[in-house]
Amino acid sequence: MKPINRRQFLQRTSSLAAVGASTSWLGSLSALQNAAAQSSGSDYKALVCIFLSGGNDAHNTVIPVDDTSWRCYSASRDPSVMAQVAGITPPDNVTSIALAKSSLLNIGHRNAKGLNTGRSFALHPQLKRIQTLYTRSQAAIVANVGPLIQPTTKVDLLDLSYPLPAKLFSHNDQTSTWQSFDPEGGMNGWGGMMMDRLSSLNANKTFSAIGIDTSSVWLNGQTVMPYMLGSSGFQIMGGNNGQAFGSDAVFKAVRSAASTNYTSDLITGDYQRMVNRALDSESVIKQNLPDAALAPWGTPGRTAKTDPLLFYTDPNDGTSQFNPLAQQLQLVARMLSARNNSGIGANRQIFMVSMGGFDQHSNLLSQHGSLMARLDHAVDFFQKCLTQMPGGDMRSQVTTFTASEFGRALVNNGNGCDHGWGGHHFVIGGAVKGGDVYGRFPQFMAFDSEGEYFSDQLLKGGVLLPEISVDQLVYTLGKWMGVAESDLIGTSPGTGITPHIGNFEAADRDIGFMA
Repeated sequence: MKPINRRQFLQRTSSLAAVGASTSWLGSLSALQNAAAQSSGSDYKALVCIFLSGGNDAHNTVIPVDDTSWRCYSASRDPSVMAQVAGITPPDNVTSIALAKSSLLNIGHRNAKGLNTGRSFALHPQLKRIQTLYTRSQAAIVANVGPLIQPTTKVDLLDLSYPLPAKLFSHNDQTSTWQSFDPEGGMNGWGGMMMDRLSSLNANKTFSAIGIDTSSVWLNGQTVMPYMLGSSGFQIMGGNNGQAFGSDAVFKAVRSAASTNYTSDLITGDYQRMVNRALDSESVIKQNLPDAALAPWGTPGRTAKTDPLLFYTDPNDGTSQFNPLAQQLQLVARMLSARNNSGIGANRQIFMVSMGGFDQHSNLLSQHGSLMARLDHAVDFFQKCLTQMPGGDMRSQVTTFTASEFGRALVNNGNGCDHGWGGHHFVIGGAVKGGDVYGRFPQFMAFDSEGEYFSDQLLKGGVLLPEISVDQLVYTLGKWMGVAESDLIGTSPGTGITPHIGNFEAADRDIGFMA
């Protein structure tokens, strides 16, 4: 390959760089690939990941209300009680972060696997719509799930050589671990790796893994690369009516740069292929993506910032507020509607949306309440869209689940709580065996003056020691998506999409929440 200097590189890519600077998602794109098989859409399935960035407080999301656990929960979240047990003076200006028991939304459970006999549970008071979905068996709870190398007990933690996930309690590392099984720097996410195996079912591989306002590693496969969209849709870079950015000259420069042969220069050539893919996929989206102001996902004649469907009520002041998560899911619904259109032809897809603000070391009650209201509204909005999709109800074809880099500690550390490990998550859809709590919900028990709990599942400070691994969650979702067992497990330890699943008993690998 002929080397080029910095000035030559800048000269050759200047036209492309002008475009790339205006499109934040461009750097994640790779060459457009078309599969020979055409999708009929009859067996369509999709996963939608709602990532709760910052570490969701699972303790105030799903709450045990059986007597012993409730007393432990409420005491642990009250700094005056914890101070009394520790024999110290209670801190000033710190109040309980326990929810009022009278405000909670009680839920039943079928206890299908007999793991939660005698237990009672409730949801955060702002999760009324999710409570309804759960009651209608359209939502389930996966209890105490988190990254594990193999089944782990509190006794195992005494062995300093026992295998544990790297860099626990770190935001960046655990975000990456949840999504790729590797700490920060992981290259391939389990969602993208599923699509490596399934994208041959799609007529156009470009739209196999789609991120809305996110470039998460979860979407990255080894061959499948994510397609990024802003929450309002795609950004026009190819120009309209022979113009780009209002200029004939810029339009011609972009097309010329994209068509020039740079095969002798690796970096420039790769950048060129990314631009070509972006231009080609933009053309497909422009022709096929339905307008946002159409039913069932939009209100005709309204914009996103005036559409009542995208507004939720903030519980802190009762005001109606725009919900960005609902807008992201609106775009997912629009893309789902276009799945069978010419140029897309999707049979399997994954989508990621996200909501931040969950790193609540203070002001937890008010901040978390607002976030729960947003989540509740957005999930219900999306399910209603799926019910009324053009062509028929899609709830049984689309499974939505929540994820977060970690849960949080049970103990109040100043009107908030510290980083944790395990957490509880929702799985929602028509194919979900809902109305149940999957996995053994942690048994809350008494604690000593050092903050050590007499529960097998609570570490110091009330951090949850996971009993269900992310591998098991992925395995269960992968089986539903149609990923082969051999691809999930791998041909040898650590080679499958779920690298640690071989460390878990075969009977325990499928959690059982999918029909």
